[in-house]
Amino acid sequence: MPIKTIDEFISQYPPEVQTILQKIRALIQKSAPGAEEAMAYGIPTFKLNGKNLVHFSAFKEHIGFIPHRQGL
Repeated sequence: MPIKTIDEFISQYPPEVQTILQKIRALIQKSAPGAEEAMAYGIPTFKLNGKNLVHFSAFKEHIGFIPHRQGL
């Protein structure tokens, strides 16, 4: 069954990784207060004005932070 929320996504990781992901989430919320949380491409996403703004995720050996290039 696909993951539907950012909370559900983050909860699948060990506590130390959850802490990092929650910090990234909070930073995005602070930096883009009008952005809405979503899941896209199976990873946490923030959308602004209905378009993907940024994605983030955790992998075995790194954390991914992927800004979305709108309008290109």
